[in-house]
Amino acid sequence: MPFSKPKILIYYYDIIVYYYNIMVIFMCRDVPCEPPDNVSPKWLRLRDFVRALRFPTRWLIIEYIGKGKKSTKEIYDYLIRAGEELTKSGLYYHLSELKNAGIIEVADYIEEGGGAPEKVWKLKTKKIVIDLLEQRHKVVK
Repeated sequence: MPFSKPKILIYYYDIIVYYYNIMVIFMCRDVPCEPPDNVSPKWLRLRDFVRALRFPTRWLIIEYIGKGKKSTKEIYDYLIRAGEELTKSGLYYHLSELKNAGIIEVADYIEEGGGAPEKVWKLKTKKIVIDLLEQRHKVVK
């Protein structure tokens, strides 16, 4: 796919795994992995996306939400039907990680009964593009 300027596009498992491995090999030689003090904010952002997208369950969640909105219960039921072995607390963890990375967000709440309202989720980010030539700071003359 030709571009006018170099970009890293992250779309699916194999590319994510590829970039994750690069970071492990070249950026994280020691465990635990700590970025250098002078690391680019772009690297930190990419790391956040990679952490959020490294599990196939999260890809299933993203694909299921798609362009619409899905409640936590709908997502859980879908994952169980898809063969995922997942507890409700496990689902909440995956949703939290996707939310913290800015990939999904709460779109609404469903009030039922006297308990806590159920969250309805939607995609916040549909494409991840990192412009390698974007300047950190613009200089105004």
